[in-house]
Amino acid sequence: MTPGLVLLDWFPMMPVDVGSERPSPLLFLVREGVYTEVCMNGLKETPFQGLCLLVEDQPEVRDYIIGIISEAYPDLEVHALSSLKEAQSWLIGRSRQNEKVPLTLSLIDLGLPDGSGVDLIRLVSEHEPTTKSVVITIYDDEAYLFEALSAGASGYILKEEDPEFFLEILRRLNRGEPPLSPSIARRLLTHFHQAPKEQITDDELTARERETLTLLAKGLTVAEAAKQMKLSAQTVAGYVKIIYQKLHVSNRAEATREAIRRRLV
Repeated sequence: MTPGLVLLDWFPMMPVDVGSERPSPLLFLVREGVYTEVCMNGLKETPFQGLCLLVEDQPEVRDYIIGIISEAYPDLEVHALSSLKEAQSWLIGRSRQNEKVPLTLSLIDLGLPDGSGVDLIRLVSEHEPTTKSVVITIYDDEAYLFEALSAGASGYILKEEDPEFFLEILRRLNRGEPPLSPSIARRLLTHFHQAPKEQITDDELTARERETLTLLAKGLTVAEAAKQMKLSAQTVAGYVKIIYQKLHVSNRAEATREAIRRRLV
Protein backbone atom coordinates (compact mmCIF):
# COMPACT_ATOMS: atom_id res chain seq x y z
CA MET A 1 0.00 0.00 0.00
CA THR A 2 1.40 3.38 -0.97
CA PRO A 3 1.77 6.21 1.59
CA GLY A 4 -0.94 8.17 -0.22
CA LEU A 5 -3.49 5.41 0.26
CA VAL A 6 -2.60 5.10 3.92
CA LEU A 7 -3.47 8.78 4.25
CA LEU A 8 -6.84 8.19 2.59
CA ASP A 9 -7.61 5.34 4.99
CA TRP A 10 -6.88 7.52 8.02
CA PHE A 11 -9.78 9.91 7.51
CA PRO A 12 -13.19 8.95 8.96
CA MET A 13 -16.24 8.88 6.73
CA MET A 14 -17.85 12.29 6.87
CA PRO A 15 -20.83 13.77 5.00
CA VAL A 16 -20.24 16.16 2.13
CA ASP A 17 -22.44 18.88 0.75
CA VAL A 18 -22.45 17.95 -2.93
CA GLY A 19 -24.23 21.17 -3.74
CA SER A 20 -21.32 23.35 -2.64
CA GLU A 21 -19.47 25.39 -5.25
CA ARG A 22 -16.41 23.53 -6.60
CA PRO A 23 -14.86 22.52 -3.26
CA SER A 24 -11.15 21.75 -3.18
CA PRO A 25 -10.32 18.07 -3.83
CA LEU A 26 -8.59 18.08 -0.46
CA LEU A 27 -11.83 19.11 1.20
CA PHE A 28 -13.42 16.05 -0.38
CA LEU A 29 -10.58 14.05 1.15
CA VAL A 30 -11.22 15.53 4.57
CA ARG A 31 -15.01 15.27 4.39
CA GLU A 32 -15.46 11.88 2.80
CA GLY A 33 -12.29 10.03 3.61
CA VAL A 34 -11.96 9.35 -0.13
CA TYR A 35 -10.16 11.42 -2.74
CA THR A 36 -12.61 11.89 -5.60
CA GLU A 37 -10.28 10.86 -8.40
CA VAL A 38 -9.26 7.67 -6.63
CA CYS A 39 -12.93 6.68 -6.55
CA MET A 40 -13.26 7.41 -10.26
CA ASN A 41 -9.94 6.19 -11.62
CA GLY A 42 -8.45 3.88 -9.04
CA LEU A 43 -4.68 3.85 -9.43
CA LYS A 44 -4.66 4.22 -13.21
CA GLU A 45 -1.85 6.49 -14.29
CA THR A 46 -2.27 8.72 -17.32
CA PRO A 47 0.48 10.99 -18.68
CA PHE A 48 0.27 14.63 -17.71
CA GLN A 49 0.37 16.75 -20.86
CA GLY A 50 -0.09 20.43 -21.61
CA LEU A 51 1.25 23.29 -19.52
CA CYS A 52 2.50 23.64 -15.97
CA LEU A 53 2.53 27.10 -14.40
CA LEU A 54 5.27 27.56 -11.80
CA VAL A 55 5.26 30.74 -9.72
CA GLU A 56 8.36 31.13 -7.52
CA ASP A 57 10.34 34.32 -6.95
CA GLN A 58 13.69 32.80 -5.90
CA PRO A 59 15.73 31.92 -9.05
CA GLU A 60 17.62 29.02 -7.45
CA VAL A 61 14.46 27.49 -6.03
CA ARG A 62 12.64 28.07 -9.32
CA ASP A 63 15.32 26.18 -11.27
CA TYR A 64 15.24 23.37 -8.69
CA ILE A 65 11.44 23.01 -8.93
CA ILE A 66 11.58 23.06 -12.75
CA GLY A 67 13.94 20.11 -12.56
CA ILE A 68 11.54 18.22 -10.26
CA ILE A 69 8.57 18.91 -12.55
CA SER A 70 10.48 17.86 -15.66
CA GLU A 71 11.48 14.57 -14.05
CA ALA A 72 8.02 13.87 -12.65
CA TYR A 73 6.10 14.86 -15.80
CA PRO A 74 8.40 15.09 -18.85
CA ASP A 75 5.45 15.74 -21.20
CA LEU A 76 4.53 18.98 -19.40
CA GLU A 77 5.79 22.31 -20.71
CA VAL A 78 6.79 24.47 -17.73
CA HIS A 79 5.98 28.19 -17.82
CA ALA A 80 7.85 29.81 -14.92
CA LEU A 81 7.03 33.24 -13.51
CA SER A 82 8.33 35.14 -10.49
CA SER A 83 5.49 37.35 -9.21
CA LEU A 84 1.79 37.43 -8.51
CA LYS A 85 1.21 40.25 -11.01
CA GLU A 86 2.97 38.38 -13.84
CA ALA A 87 0.98 35.22 -13.17
CA GLN A 88 -2.34 37.07 -12.95
CA SER A 89 -1.68 38.81 -16.29
CA TRP A 90 -0.68 35.53 -17.90
CA LEU A 91 -3.82 33.72 -16.69
CA ILE A 92 -6.16 36.52 -17.75
CA GLY A 93 -4.42 36.67 -21.13
CA ARG A 94 -5.00 32.94 -21.64
CA SER A 95 -8.71 33.40 -20.93
CA ARG A 96 -9.05 36.33 -23.34
CA GLN A 97 -7.23 34.48 -26.11
CA ASN A 98 -9.25 31.31 -25.49
CA GLU A 99 -6.01 29.37 -25.26
CA LYS A 100 -6.47 25.73 -26.32
CA VAL A 101 -3.39 24.18 -24.72
CA PRO A 102 -4.62 22.96 -21.30
CA LEU A 103 -3.11 24.26 -18.10
CA THR A 104 -2.80 20.90 -16.38
CA LEU A 105 -0.86 21.81 -13.27
CA SER A 106 0.16 24.89 -11.30
CA LEU A 107 2.76 24.99 -8.55
CA ILE A 108 2.48 28.18 -6.53
CA ASP A 109 4.62 29.69 -3.79
CA LEU A 110 2.56 31.44 -1.12
CA GLY A 111 5.06 34.13 -0.10
CA LEU A 112 5.43 36.10 -3.32
CA PRO A 113 7.06 39.56 -3.26
CA ASP A 114 3.93 41.37 -4.44
CA GLY A 115 1.18 39.40 -2.70
CA SER A 116 -0.13 36.06 -1.54
CA GLY A 117 -0.10 32.95 -3.71
CA VAL A 118 -3.54 32.16 -2.28
CA ASP A 119 -4.99 34.91 -4.49
CA LEU A 120 -3.43 33.21 -7.49
CA ILE A 121 -4.81 29.79 -6.52
CA ARG A 122 -8.25 31.35 -6.38
CA LEU A 123 -7.75 32.93 -9.82
CA VAL A 124 -6.62 29.60 -11.29
CA SER A 125 -9.74 27.95 -9.84
CA GLU A 126 -11.91 30.59 -11.51
CA HIS A 127 -10.24 30.69 -14.93
CA GLU A 128 -8.85 27.15 -15.23
CA PRO A 129 -11.24 24.93 -13.22
CA THR A 130 -9.67 21.64 -14.35
CA THR A 131 -6.15 22.67 -13.30
CA LYS A 132 -4.62 21.05 -10.24
CA SER A 133 -3.00 23.69 -8.04
CA VAL A 134 -0.31 22.61 -5.60
CA VAL A 135 1.22 24.85 -2.94
CA ILE A 136 5.01 24.85 -2.64
CA THR A 137 6.05 26.79 0.43
CA ILE A 138 8.09 27.09 3.60
CA TYR A 139 4.95 27.82 5.64
CA ASP A 140 3.51 24.88 7.56
CA ASP A 141 1.11 26.67 9.91
CA GLU A 142 -2.66 26.31 9.77
CA ALA A 143 -3.33 29.93 8.81
CA TYR A 144 -1.75 29.35 5.39
CA LEU A 145 -2.84 25.72 5.02
CA PHE A 146 -6.58 26.16 5.46
CA GLU A 147 -6.73 29.38 3.48
CA ALA A 148 -4.98 27.67 0.54
CA LEU A 149 -7.29 24.65 0.69
CA SER A 150 -10.36 26.86 0.77
CA ALA A 151 -9.06 28.73 -2.28
CA GLY A 152 -8.90 25.46 -4.25
CA ALA A 153 -5.47 23.92 -3.65
CA SER A 154 -5.18 20.21 -4.48
CA GLY A 155 -1.96 19.68 -2.55
CA TYR A 156 0.54 21.25 -0.16
CA ILE A 157 4.27 20.49 -0.33
CA LEU A 158 6.97 21.99 1.86
CA LYS A 159 10.14 23.09 0.08
CA GLU A 160 12.27 21.51 2.79
CA GLU A 161 11.42 17.99 1.58
CA ASP A 162 14.25 15.81 0.31
CA PRO A 163 14.45 16.08 -3.51
CA GLU A 164 13.65 12.40 -4.10
CA PHE A 165 10.73 12.54 -1.68
CA PHE A 166 9.53 15.83 -3.22
CA LEU A 167 9.52 14.06 -6.59
CA GLU A 168 7.54 11.11 -5.21
CA ILE A 169 4.97 13.38 -3.53
CA LEU A 170 4.42 15.32 -6.76
CA ARG A 171 4.02 12.11 -8.77
CA ARG A 172 1.08 11.12 -6.57
CA LEU A 173 -1.09 13.49 -8.59
CA ASN A 174 -0.76 11.12 -11.54
CA ARG A 175 -2.25 8.34 -9.41
CA GLY A 176 -5.18 10.46 -8.27
CA GLU A 177 -3.66 11.02 -4.82
CA PRO A 178 -3.28 14.41 -3.09
CA PRO A 179 0.38 15.50 -2.81
CA LEU A 180 0.90 16.33 0.86
CA SER A 181 4.03 16.69 2.93
CA PRO A 182 3.85 14.32 5.93
CA SER A 183 3.79 17.14 8.47
CA ILE A 184 0.86 18.72 6.62
CA ALA A 185 -1.02 15.41 6.59
CA ARG A 186 -0.43 15.09 10.34
CA ARG A 187 -1.64 18.63 10.89
CA LEU A 188 -4.87 17.85 9.03
CA LEU A 189 -5.33 14.67 11.04
CA THR A 190 -4.71 16.43 14.32
CA HIS A 191 -7.22 19.12 13.49
CA PHE A 192 -10.03 16.75 12.48
CA HIS A 193 -9.35 14.26 15.27
CA GLN A 194 -9.48 16.83 18.03
CA ALA A 195 -12.40 16.46 20.42
CA PRO A 196 -15.05 18.99 19.38
CA LYS A 197 -15.51 21.96 21.65
CA GLU A 198 -18.88 23.14 22.76
CA GLN A 199 -20.11 25.16 19.80
CA ILE A 200 -23.14 27.23 19.08
CA THR A 201 -25.52 25.93 16.44
CA ASP A 202 -25.82 27.38 12.96
CA ASP A 203 -29.20 28.75 13.96
CA GLU A 204 -27.47 31.13 16.36
CA LEU A 205 -25.70 32.80 13.44
CA THR A 206 -27.92 35.08 11.43
CA ALA A 207 -28.25 34.56 7.67
CA ARG A 208 -25.98 37.55 7.02
CA GLU A 209 -23.40 36.24 9.49
CA ARG A 210 -23.39 32.80 7.84
CA GLU A 211 -23.01 34.46 4.43
CA THR A 212 -20.11 36.56 5.71
CA LEU A 213 -18.41 33.51 7.24
CA THR A 214 -18.77 31.59 3.97
CA LEU A 215 -17.18 34.39 1.94
CA LEU A 216 -14.33 34.85 4.40
CA ALA A 217 -13.61 31.13 4.32
CA LYS A 218 -13.41 31.30 0.52
CA GLY A 219 -10.63 33.84 0.91
CA LEU A 220 -12.45 37.07 0.17
CA THR A 221 -11.37 40.21 1.98
CA VAL A 222 -13.87 42.24 3.99
CA ALA A 223 -14.08 44.76 1.14
CA GLU A 224 -14.65 42.01 -1.45
CA ALA A 225 -17.28 40.34 0.71
CA ALA A 226 -19.02 43.68 1.22
CA LYS A 227 -19.14 44.28 -2.54
CA GLN A 228 -20.62 40.85 -3.17
CA MET A 229 -23.16 41.27 -0.37
CA LYS A 230 -23.96 44.82 -1.56
CA LEU A 231 -23.19 46.22 1.89
CA SER A 232 -20.69 48.72 3.25
CA ALA A 233 -17.30 47.46 4.39
CA GLN A 234 -18.03 48.83 7.86
CA THR A 235 -21.19 46.74 8.11
CA VAL A 236 -19.41 43.55 7.05
CA ALA A 237 -16.53 44.30 9.45
CA GLY A 238 -19.16 44.46 12.18
CA TYR A 239 -20.48 41.05 11.14
CA VAL A 240 -16.94 39.66 11.29
CA LYS A 241 -16.49 40.92 14.84
CA ILE A 242 -19.77 39.33 15.91
CA ILE A 243 -18.88 36.04 14.18
CA TYR A 244 -15.53 35.88 15.99
CA GLN A 245 -17.27 36.49 19.29
CA LYS A 246 -19.98 33.87 18.71
CA LEU A 247 -17.59 31.21 17.43
CA HIS A 248 -14.93 31.98 20.05
CA VAL A 249 -12.25 32.46 17.39
CA SER A 250 -9.73 35.24 16.95
CA ASN A 251 -8.58 35.14 13.33
CA ARG A 252 -9.50 34.19 9.76
CA ALA A 253 -7.77 30.78 9.90
CA GLU A 254 -9.84 29.70 12.91
CA ALA A 255 -12.99 31.06 11.28
CA THR A 256 -12.17 29.14 8.08
CA ARG A 257 -11.78 25.88 10.00
CA GLU A 258 -15.13 26.47 11.61
CA ALA A 259 -16.75 27.17 8.24
CA ILE A 260 -15.32 23.89 6.91
CA ARG A 261 -16.65 22.03 9.95
CA ARG A 262 -20.10 23.49 9.31
CA ARG A 263 -19.94 22.51 5.60
CA LEU A 264 -20.24 26.13 4.51
CA VAL A 265 -17.39 25.76 1.98
